[in-house]
Amino acid sequence: MVKREINENELLNNRVNKIIGQLNGINKMINEYRPCQDILIQIAAVTSATKSLGQELLKNHMHTCMKKDILDNHDEAIDEVVDLMKRLGWKDIVIEYLI
Repeated sequence: MVKREINENELLNNRVNKIIGQLNGINKMINEYRPCQDILIQIAAVTSATKSLGQELLKNHMHTCMKKDILDNHDEAIDEVVDLMKRLGWKDIVIEYLI
């Protein structure tokens, strides 16, 4: 296992904290009986933010752990990450990274 740099962890934690804030905002909106449309827009924003967080973490994984595995001749790392992206429903990203 390759450890992430401290600044990378801080960036990921900042994103997580932003998502937590968005979720707290959604909870407040529900409790205030705000219009469903407004709440759904915020849910879409959280969905996008979590997907973006996952993509950033995956990119970091590919540049660190996966790169190390490939340099150590563990080519199965490529299949593992492609399978992971498929399991996460990120088939469009598989294409993007392979092109």
